[in-house]
Amino acid sequence: SGKAIAGRRRSVGELFFVEAVMKSELLDAGQIVNTHGVRGEVKVLPWCDSPEFLAGFSRVSLDGRDVAVERSRVQGSCVLMKLAGVDDVNAAMRLRSKTVKIHRQDVELEDGATFIADLIGLPVLARDQEIGTIREVLQLPSNDVYVVRGEHSYMIPVVQEFVEEVNLEAGYVKVRLIEGMQTDE
Repeated sequence: SGKAIAGRRRSVGELFFVEAVMKSELLDAGQIVNTHGVRGEVKVLPWCDSPEFLAGFSRVSLDGRDVAVERSRVQGSCVLMKLAGVDDVNAAMRLRSKTVKIHRQDVELEDGATFIADLIGLPVLARDQEIGTIREVLQLPSNDVYVVRGEHSYMIPVVQEFVEEVNLEAGYVKVRLIEGMQTDE
């Protein structure tokens, strides 16, 4: 049940095909929120575990095309990136609000770690009964929390005591519910 990384930190408004998410080569990793300086650097707000994680990539994808990262560095909770072909502030300004994506194959996951994108939409089972699907993964300081919606809504801490199994191949998550996890009582 480990940490989930490299995916959106926002709610999913509509259900979509899990197969498409699970096989997606590109993963949402952040958003360009501003420019930095006059030489074409952009400021990226990461949606992954840490700015250090995002700063470690030599390429990203913007609007479906790969762009080399010439250099990057962490500044507070953001990453400053110099992207190939973005050489002045005007070029950088045109990238504001764009989603930065990373290639799945460029990421080495630690044992037990999972991409958030692979979890969103998975059915959640409690006592072998489906209780809903994962709609969001909250990344909190102590542990992640699955937001599950079905007939009822649940918030399930991602700890061994409550998450019994994450089976991406078969496409489900098994949990153990306790009183207080149902949020719409």
